[in-house]
Amino acid sequence: MTRIDLRAQQVTAAIAISDLSFAYPDRPNLLQNINLQVMPGERLGVVGPNGAGKTTLFTLICGLLHPLEGKVILFGEPVIPGQFRPDIGLVFQNPDDQMFSASVWEDVSFGPQNMGLIAPELNSRVSEALLMTGTQDLVDRLPHHLSGGEKRMVAIATVLAMQPQLVIYDEPSANLDMRSRRRLIKFLQSSKETSLIASHDLELILEVCDRVILLDEGQMIADGKTTVIMGNRPLMEQHGLEMPHSLFPHDHSPFD
Repeated sequence: MTRIDLRAQQVTAAIAISDLSFAYPDRPNLLQNINLQVMPGERLGVVGPNGAGKTTLFTLICGLLHPLEGKVILFGEPVIPGQFRPDIGLVFQNPDDQMFSASVWEDVSFGPQNMGLIAPELNSRVSEALLMTGTQDLVDRLPHHLSGGEKRMVAIATVLAMQPQLVIYDEPSANLDMRSRRRLIKFLQSSKETSLIASHDLELILEVCDRVILLDEGQMIADGKTTVIMGNRPLMEQHGLEMPHSLFPHDHSPFD
């Protein structure tokens, strides 16, 4: 009988966070003992009220802050604060924070150029990222002349051009009109990278993420299937959130 080595079949977690804590002098418990595992290809929603610690968690994962305690391991390698990791991409809440060049092409090519890439690979990376986000027709445009939806997709392209394994989205649907929001949702649903998505747009989280974590006051309150966590009305309301209207029974008003 052939023996199967189960250890060889184990998949390394994309994100492995253990006992992670962080504090500022005036906010001693900003994050407290966070433990989390995310597998490759997962799209994890991160929800919670303002001040829950969502953005702080993201900056710790990216190595932009030094944790007070605990550690973050991405794809088997520990995160060292301050170390450049091209396998991690962060899409800021405000796309203007990511675009500062004279053209869309220059903005999207900025990251790969700083990785030392040159033509033809550089051009291929930029073209692929523009095509994936549907922004190839904007290549010569001035970024500050774009609409809000166009800016959002170009900001995502600037990250994808670096071909990260993990993409973190901080409020990706903020200030988008209905058409741009729908386009973003379809893009996120088809993305192959491991994704963390923080948003107050709970309907977007519901459509895009199969799993969600709920943060409040720096603690992980819940972790599980999106429809189960966000369909728990008492839990959501206890932590300053509304249950998404699409989860209410058709014969029940959300205002009852």
